[in-house]
Amino acid sequence: MGTVALGTSGTTAADVIAVARGNARIELTADALAALAAAREIVDALAAKPEPVYGVSTGFGALATRHIGPDLRAQLQRNIVRSHAAGMGPRVEREVVRALMFLRLKTVCSGHTGVRPEVAQTMADVLNAGITPVVHEYGSLGCSGDLAPLSHCALTLMGEGDAEGPDGEVRPAGELLAAHGITPVELREKEGLALLNGTDGMLGMLVMALADLETLYKSADITAALTLEALLGTDKVLAPELHAIRPHPGQAASAANMLAVLAGSGLTGHHQDDAPRVQDAYSVRCAPQVAGAGRDTMAHARLVAERELAAAVDNPVVLPDGRVESNGNFHGAPVAYVLDFLAIAAADLGSIAERRTDRLLDKNRSHGLPPFLADDAGVDSGLMIAQYTQAALVSEMKRLAVPASADSIPSSAMQEDHVSMGWSAARKLRTAVDNLTRIVAIELYAATRAVELREGLTPAPATQAVIEAVRKAGVEGPGPDRFLAPDLAAADAFVRSGELVTAVEPVTGPLA
Repeated sequence: MGTVALGTSGTTAADVIAVARGNARIELTADALAALAAAREIVDALAAKPEPVYGVSTGFGALATRHIGPDLRAQLQRNIVRSHAAGMGPRVEREVVRALMFLRLKTVCSGHTGVRPEVAQTMADVLNAGITPVVHEYGSLGCSGDLAPLSHCALTLMGEGDAEGPDGEVRPAGELLAAHGITPVELREKEGLALLNGTDGMLGMLVMALADLETLYKSADITAALTLEALLGTDKVLAPELHAIRPHPGQAASAANMLAVLAGSGLTGHHQDDAPRVQDAYSVRCAPQVAGAGRDTMAHARLVAERELAAAVDNPVVLPDGRVESNGNFHGAPVAYVLDFLAIAAADLGSIAERRTDRLLDKNRSHGLPPFLADDAGVDSGLMIAQYTQAALVSEMKRLAVPASADSIPSSAMQEDHVSMGWSAARKLRTAVDNLTRIVAIELYAATRAVELREGLTPAPATQAVIEAVRKAGVEGPGPDRFLAPDLAAADAFVRSGELVTAVEPVTGPLA
């Protein structure tokens, strides 16, 4: 399970994944506890002054003009959490909620929020106990933070609302805290606001999407290579010198991956045999250009994520010189844009994979393969409807590629009059990543069958390794029609788990 140490200087993508998916324990470092205490002294000093300070002794948002007296400030902090915990719709996945809470704790530990050390420790204790607040799909506009989702998390810290225990059962949060010996927090000045005001949900989903896409892009390079091989195409278009004259790093990496998979193939280069081709179709020949552009988009998104992981996102923030200043750092635009960019790139990768699959099934374009890769075409339909499923997924991917960040809807009596919709961008990207996995799995299913149907020709050693591994995983090979959904589900699990890449790399070496 491991342990993640959280200090004042942010965190890493690996630590987010470890906490969100691996249930790693969290320990607050000594410097984090010291920074928390120092910032709290500043907030306490400001709270004692008669002058109003936003978030400390005033209302919030459009209600910030009201000065709140000391006797009502604890109630103010409780109320902001209760009133903002207004999410609706299906529950958000456990890994997303854990990432959300961990990243909010990351900002709290920066020493810029004014939250007391004991509140930060309680956040860590809740995560370490495996308690997961119930957070709903709808409620964040991606500006002023992921307000509703974070409020549901803060509600759990107060011992209110519902949460899921480590056994998967949803119970009242107060019961779960008591069962694990955790005392609910009594929020003081600024703390309620500090627990809500971050881009943590969209950032957590970005980090996890990047991890998934890194494996998926390698998987797509493998399936593209298998399809090229099954179509008796040429691997000359993958030569490094051709990609060096258009120096996009992602393109070069994808071409190198494909070339490594095809090394030693007895199928490539037959494009000049019975039905000569000067060039392969774009979906085959341009695979590195499309996948490479997506890889370069990922590189930009990773840079944005790294900056955000190092950031302290709150409003107002406590500065080392004792000032507490309002700012706009909670606006989700930087994260929202790259979430949308990734959905666009994923849609295009899915689209080109579907075109390659269709080419494998069309007897007029597959260069000698049976129609729909069927055993007895006409009696058998082969993979005809598997391609329909793939096409339906691609069509949805195109809809998911419509940017959320181009939208904005004003809120809070026009005080918050421009928002990022970054949470929505993240939610649709998660669906896009799921769909892309299925699309790649269907190409894998078709391409491995097609290679096996090329009797008398020897596939590349890496291809043979894939075929052997995927058959062991329960994905059956060529033959008469059968119930296809279990095969496709097994192929999906094979790609989703990373086993496709694992099957190839002992032959090819590590893929880029």
